[in-house]
Amino acid sequence: MSIAHLRKDYQQASLTESDVAADPIEQFGVWFDQALKADAAEANAMSLSTVNDDGRPTSRIVLIKEFDQRGFCWFTNYDSAKGKDLAANPYAALLFFWSALERQVRIEGRIEKVSSEENDAYFYSRPLGSRQSANASAQSQTIANRDLLEQQLASVVGTFGDQPPRPEHWGGYRLVPEKIEFWQGRSSRLHDRIVYTRNADGRWSIGRLQP
Repeated sequence: MSIAHLRKDYQQASLTESDVAADPIEQFGVWFDQALKADAAEANAMSLSTVNDDGRPTSRIVLIKEFDQRGFCWFTNYDSAKGKDLAANPYAALLFFWSALERQVRIEGRIEKVSSEENDAYFYSRPLGSRQSANASAQSQTIANRDLLEQQLASVVGTFGDQPPRPEHWGGYRLVPEKIEFWQGRSSRLHDRIVYTRNADGRWSIGRLQP
């Protein structure tokens, strides 16, 4: 079978304006819980898209660690490629895809850094190996081979043992949403798309987009 003929007809569910909550964060919470209960693979994984100072977009998968009325949060190395993109252009897009439920959630908004207190609280809750790796890896920088990376890790372990500190260049970002779209796959590609847009007064408007 050719790639052009690979397709799936989505028939699990529908989504109408009367189905969704008035608040998109509440609605996201409902869908996220359903993804967890459905044992969707990596339900907390999301594609993060950024744009650098040359206007070139880049995407990668990161893991959401928190969401609330303030926005959607993840943690990384501020000196990484994505960190440099966000310093140059503090806007981004997130995409969750839960294939098991035939659903997507698209989120767009501005970026802010998480507080040092929140960074510390999350960093010191991580497994020891993850804390050591955060100190050992200069994320996104080139390295000659795997052996050198292992040597850097060994140096961190030798220096800090089981108490590696949070590096100053490591912390969280929060995307403050301006638009959130809930996409439910439907038969014959007539998908349901309900979009929330934040108004100037902070309130949300709800609309439907054509598939």
